[in-house]
Amino acid sequence: MTLERLILTNFKNYTEADIALCGNVNCFVGNNGAGKTNLLDAVYYLSFCKSYFNPVDVQNIRMGDDFFAIHGHYGDDVASCVLRRGKGKEMRWNKKPYKTLAEHIGKLPLVMVSPADQQIITGGSDMRRRFVDGILAQTDGGYLQHLLQYNKALEMRNRLLKQMWDDRLWDESMVAVYDTQLTIHGESLYDARRRFIADFRPLFEEYYRWIAGDGEQAVIDYSADTRPLGEQLADARQADKYAQYTTVGPHKDDLILQLGNEMSVKRFGSQGQQKSFALALKLAQFQYMVNLKGQKPILLLDDIFDKLDMLRVKQLIALVGSDRFGQVLLTDTQPGRVQAIFDELPTLEHKLFNVHAGTVTQNS
Repeated sequence: MTLERLILTNFKNYTEADIALCGNVNCFVGNNGAGKTNLLDAVYYLSFCKSYFNPVDVQNIRMGDDFFAIHGHYGDDVASCVLRRGKGKEMRWNKKPYKTLAEHIGKLPLVMVSPADQQIITGGSDMRRRFVDGILAQTDGGYLQHLLQYNKALEMRNRLLKQMWDDRLWDESMVAVYDTQLTIHGESLYDARRRFIADFRPLFEEYYRWIAGDGEQAVIDYSADTRPLGEQLADARQADKYAQYTTVGPHKDDLILQLGNEMSVKRFGSQGQQKSFALALKLAQFQYMVNLKGQKPILLLDDIFDKLDMLRVKQLIALVGSDRFGQVLLTDTQPGRVQAIFDELPTLEHKLFNVHAGTVTQNS
């Protein structure tokens, strides 16, 4: 779907904003702190019911106000996210509220690319699992339900382990009840992740070669215990007893990210290589979703040009502005840079917006 109009009220540093977007490349330029990224985050909210940058929803309400509202017009359909202090968050589709936020996930496919993505490379394994889970949650409704049920059972099992340790009472039969639930949902997570990596790997390799050149090889793989999950949990019960939490399962899996001859990109990759790796992951995510769903996600590019040379910036804009991609929203601090690129690509449909202290105006 194409986002034709974005309306904000009391969101972050915006009192009011009403922005008409084009169907191809929309560029927001302004100084750091002006509010460019906040616009992209508002669009992210409309797809995922949460912020990409700040998990505490109430902190995204404009200071001094009691609520925020985000409305997006996608053709004849309208998505709305409203949060009031003390009353929780409500997601609506054509004014009709959802019973659960999970019902909305996947309706508006979206891929966000930002400098924070480097944490996929440099952060802990939870960041890489979150990357995979985020893609599969958008493309496979069954996966999201298995993930929610697995996490619920995991939380309850961990709580039980802690309680039994505090009470000095060990009841293996009670632990086994949660093992059954974890196995049912966890095996589905394992299977989906393995299939995902098999399909995702060639897409990632293609984009990494485009970004870094043919002379450098990158490798991605899925690292997980291959034994049945029920067997893993049974073998780890004594370790879990003393650790007071569940030490095995898909919540402990990781992605193997390597350069060349089995060198960890996290440990040995330069900043440029890590940035290229992260960008290739996100562009491959876009292509994977297109291949699977037959629908082009909205692509958000937040401040990703600073460490790319001018030629690569031009190539990237030409790429995302091509028929291979759909609607793009991007931010930059240098209006002259993007305007010069648009001048060299006269057939590229685009809109250029100036952002200053929470106000947005279209550049004529």
